[in-house]
Amino acid sequence: MRSRCFPLALFASFLCLCQSYTLRSSVSWVVSSNDVDVENADLSEEVAPALLVDGAALWKASVLGDGLETPGEQVKAESDDAARLSSRLFSYRLETAKKSGGSSPPPHQETAKTARYISHYSDWGHLATISTQDKIKGLPFGNIFSVSDGPLDNSTGVMYFYVTPMDYTVADLKSNPYASLTFSEAEGDFCRQMVYDPEDPRCARLTLTGKMVEVAPEELAFAKEAMFSRHPVMAKWPVGHKWFFMKMDLIQVWLQDWIGGVSLIPLEDYFKATPF
Repeated sequence: MRSRCFPLALFASFLCLCQSYTLRSSVSWVVSSNDVDVENADLSEEVAPALLVDGAALWKASVLGDGLETPGEQVKAESDDAARLSSRLFSYRLETAKKSGGSSPPPHQETAKTARYISHYSDWGHLATISTQDKIKGLPFGNIFSVSDGPLDNSTGVMYFYVTPMDYTVADLKSNPYASLTFSEAEGDFCRQMVYDPEDPRCARLTLTGKMVEVAPEELAFAKEAMFSRHPVMAKWPVGHKWFFMKMDLIQVWLQDWIGGVSLIPLEDYFKATPF
C-alpha cells in the first residue's frame, strides 16, 4: 500500500512546488535609496489619486524554472509605470534625527522621574477623545499621534502635537478639548530586553490627561523645534492640510510601573523632575 501511494505523493509535492506568488510592485512610505527624485514629483492632491493602481494587480502567479509568466497573468507596462510612480509620490526619504531612548529607565520608586522619562523619550502615543463621528458620537475614540515634549536635550514635560483639521481627532477636540494620552515603555527596548509583556506591570504605562489647546504665537518657535527635531519628515507634510501645533495642559499624571498599584503624581512633582 505504501509503495503505491509514494508516487502519487511525490507528484503532488512537485505540483505544489511549481507555483509561487511574487510581489510585483509596492507602495511604501519610506524610500531609503537616494536616486528617487521626490522633490520633483507632482504631489498635488488632484494628480495622486489618478496614479494609484489596483492593489489586486500587485500579486501575480509565476512559474518556477523558466521564469516565464503564464498567459493572462502578464502585467501591463502602463500599470507597472503607474505603480512605480505612485511609490515615489507616497514616499519620503529617510530623515536623520537624533536617536531617542536615553539611558536605562529610572528606579521604579522614583515615580515622577519615571513619568518624565517616559513622556520625554516616547516619540508617539495613543490619544483618546470623545468622538463626534455620527455612528459613535459621544463614545471614546483613540488615535495614534507623534509627540514631543522638547528636543532630546531639553525636556519640558509638556506634550506638543502637529495636527490637521482634517483629522477626526481634531474635530473631536473642537467639541470637547479634554483628552488622555497614553504611552507604554514597550515602545523602547527595555521591556523587550527584560522579556516583559506590554501588559506586565513592570513594563511601565503612563497616561497624561488634560486639555488640548492651540500653541500661542510666542511659543510656536519652540513647538516647531520640539516636533521637527524629533520628527523631521513633518516639515515636508502637505501645507494644504493646514497643519498647526497643539499642546496638552495637564490635569492628571497616572503611572503604573511595578506590581502593587498605580501612582497619581502631583503636577508639581512631575514638572520638578527631569528624565536625564
